[in-house]
Amino acid sequence: MDKKISCLIIDDEKMAREILETHLSKIKNIQVIASCKSASEAFTYLSNQTIDLILLDINMPEISGISFAKSINKEVKIIFTTAYRDYAIEGFELKAVDYLLKPITYERLLKAVNTYFEVYAPLKHEKLNEKEPNDFMFVRSDRKMIKIDFSSIYYIESYSDYIKINLDDKIITTRETISAIEAKLPSNLFLRIHRSYIISISHISSFTNEHITIKNSSLPISRSYKKAVLQQLDQF
Repeated sequence: MDKKISCLIIDDEKMAREILETHLSKIKNIQVIASCKSASEAFTYLSNQTIDLILLDINMPEISGISFAKSINKEVKIIFTTAYRDYAIEGFELKAVDYLLKPITYERLLKAVNTYFEVYAPLKHEKLNEKEPNDFMFVRSDRKMIKIDFSSIYYIESYSDYIKINLDDKIITTRETISAIEAKLPSNLFLRIHRSYIISISHISSFTNEHITIKNSSLPISRSYKKAVLQQLDQF
């Protein structure tokens, strides 16, 4: 049996940590040892356990991800995670495995983990493969976690600090950002068409260059997403 890769997640944002944990749970041979909200907390695990890989946020209070990376054993490999492009050069100068921009999709994280596997775990002979993907997700609404099947989602719309998930038979409201929800959705089933809208590709009834119709609703395609949206739709 292959040895599992021991992994630490370090990010001061709870939602970011939860998204990474969810993604990593779908990848074979990865064992998340801990999910830490600060670099200081992570030092405890580094001193007591062997850690192979760290998913490390850069912009954190007290000790930044860059400072933390400079201070640890160079045998521990790092995948930087950040909302800012500005740190990319410094991140790669530290010989990071990869540099991921938030929101981080499952596919992008899997690619980064496979890069670690190929370069730093040469004794294994095959890439890490994804487990059977989930066909559902959980969201918090009305003080409980609700299971939502991906197939039941028609579209998702954003209202500042909360979103509405339009299903075939009801609407579920949850206090999450649309980018956080986007990272949980399989990219082959859903499409971001606007900063305020994500749609289910299978539920499209018609579309033009400006709008997509789903469930008798005409949803706008924004200028910034238009090229990518039309290119993907042209593949069907």
